[in-house]
Amino acid sequence: MNIALNSDIWELLKQVPDPEIPAINLVELGVVRHVERIDETGRLIITITPTYTGCPAKKLFQDLIIEKLEEHGYTDVEIISKLHPAWTTEWLSEETKAKMMREGISPPTIGDRTITCPQCKSINTKLISQFGSTPCQSLYACNDCKEPFNYFKCH
Repeated sequence: MNIALNSDIWELLKQVPDPEIPAINLVELGVVRHVERIDETGRLIITITPTYTGCPAKKLFQDLIIEKLEEHGYTDVEIISKLHPAWTTEWLSEETKAKMMREGISPPTIGDRTITCPQCKSINTKLISQFGSTPCQSLYACNDCKEPFNYFKCH
């Protein structure tokens, strides 16, 4: 396995945005788990773990990855979806959580306890609906600035 080549592949994959939160790429979201190159064939095997078992964006993840790699000459690509270990918000870095906040999405907190308003940073917030704009988000409102916002559920 050519480590430099794999590094190049990872850099390309970092250019693939999450379709639901475009400011975050699939690598930093933790969806892309493994890259393998089969030397004798040149085939790339990309292992992903969707954020939810029934994630509606899973097929789009695969299409975006293949499209990005094909743009750079990698035409023999296989995407493997693994559900174990299950994706967890623990895979998100503090930098990724900060990007979410800047995009107006409150990042996950342990046990979904303290939900911070991304607009005014108040923790005086309330749940409006368990389901937000995507299955992995809930809809909240800030009691201080009165703005609604999405919260990325902890799981």
